[in-house]
Amino acid sequence: MIANLQQQFNWSGISAYATRTIEQALAIQRIPAPTFLERERAQLVAEQFERVGLRQIDLDDLHNVYGLLPGQTSSNSGVLFTAHTDTVFDLNTPLDVRYQGDKIIYAPGIGDNSIGVAALLTVAEFMHEQGIIPPCDIWFVATTREEGLGDLGGMRAAFRRCQHHIGAVVNLEGLAFGHIYNAGIAVRRLRIEVTAEGGHSWLHYGQPSAIHSLMQIGAQITGITPPLHPRTTYNIGVIEGGRSVNSIASRAVMQLDMRSEESAPLALLEREVREIAAAAAHGGIQVAIEVIGDRPAGSLSSDHPLVRAALAALAQVKVKGVLESGSTDGNVPLAAGCPAVTVGVTRGGNAHRTDEYIEVAPVAEGLRQIVLLLMTAAEMVKNR
Repeated sequence: MIANLQQQFNWSGISAYATRTIEQALAIQRIPAPTFLERERAQLVAEQFERVGLRQIDLDDLHNVYGLLPGQTSSNSGVLFTAHTDTVFDLNTPLDVRYQGDKIIYAPGIGDNSIGVAALLTVAEFMHEQGIIPPCDIWFVATTREEGLGDLGGMRAAFRRCQHHIGAVVNLEGLAFGHIYNAGIAVRRLRIEVTAEGGHSWLHYGQPSAIHSLMQIGAQITGITPPLHPRTTYNIGVIEGGRSVNSIASRAVMQLDMRSEESAPLALLEREVREIAAAAAHGGIQVAIEVIGDRPAGSLSSDHPLVRAALAALAQVKVKGVLESGSTDGNVPLAAGCPAVTVGVTRGGNAHRTDEYIEVAPVAEGLRQIVLLLMTAAEMVKNR
């Protein structure tokens, strides 16, 4: 089927669309969009949705942006096509752009996920300008709150809103070209807070310190050896606390990220962490644990038609696809039993670093495989 689609479209101008995608990505990247502060970027996307011919454009309370490309069928089932707008960088991060010739572009957030959002726009533009009417409705949605403590909040809201009239999800992550995420790993995030009476470092020496106790908890956590199969990991990503160098700390906090390909080992890891924390609560030390993130797990078998379609779309652009598991907006539909894959636009690296970069050359083929996959997914949903 994909081979037939390949012949139906005029790809002669795909390089121009790739150039437009990069231009759009740079325009999007220039707008700061830390998680929970995506409003300005969402407004730009809404304007572009209107420009490229989408219908029923709307922004919800979380700054998700919705646009409809109507399909041939009046069936109440369509495809949800998504990319997240938020970044890991705070408002004070310089968003400088640097070029390595005409091959590589460096900029914070350019790959994760400005180029993904730009591709969302360009695919809509390509289909509009070529007069392509998909087999069923396609909902284009720029989601928010994908990163960090956003806990996939934008996708959760978008999926709740659309789930009764969609049959598949195609999600974009900018740097994932050549990879197909058909499994969403389980993620739990804990905030561990230690409190104590505190005091003066000289006068009250020997009194319990919240920081000392938190460091001991952290040291014990880093002594845990999680299983290799199924792959399970943890990371202490944030530590804060204390008042001054000569004060015994009355408060200290850590944020712990735990991940696993399966839910059971993740639950065991969390139980071990909680036991360590509970054992530290004595002699004037109090420990409180709050769940600050809970991303659901789900998967799609490697022989599912949507996965096969994603592999076939890559094969059409002469790329051998690799199946992956990870934590993306795709977790939400997968956990609900809705077929979903996450694919990429280009290659690059250094995600979540200020020297993040994208490669320019793969963008054209990245767009082509997205269009082929999206149209195949729409045909599948129409005929199921």
